[in-house]
Amino acid sequence: MLKHFRFGFDRKGLILFLAVMIPNFIWFAYPAPHDVLRSASLTGTADTIGAVCQVLMVACLCLIRNRRKPAVQAKGMIPAVISCVFLYFLCWVFYYLGHAGAAVLTGLTVFPCAAFLLYACDRRNWIAAVFAGAFSVCHLIHTAVNFLFR
Repeated sequence: MLKHFRFGFDRKGLILFLAVMIPNFIWFAYPAPHDVLRSASLTGTADTIGAVCQVLMVACLCLIRNRRKPAVQAKGMIPAVISCVFLYFLCWVFYYLGHAGAAVLTGLTVFPCAAFLLYACDRRNWIAAVFAGAFSVCHLIHTAVNFLFR
């Protein structure tokens, strides 16, 4: 299976990652009012595993390509990725407006993960999809334990 993959730069994968990170950079510099995301985490192990999977996911999205990727991609996959990023940005707008409820916090978790998973599937990059899935599980655990069921 690994023989179908090669090293090669995917600038669209990097653009996706940077687009998803824009609100995070803003949040690091300018905290939101009622900023519940800055509370201490109760899920240290999941956070560490998630961080490692995130780095590996981004590296795979940007640096590994499937040689057997068909010329015609699945219809609707990239528009779905763009929609997930848009909805993620919208959740950040609501968060900065002071709405830090379950729907917004879940959106801040699910939409970027879905964008990465959909993009990896569109590119037939199953290596990145595995790390994106593991990152998604860890990210969901973090959100559920620290914010939704606390």
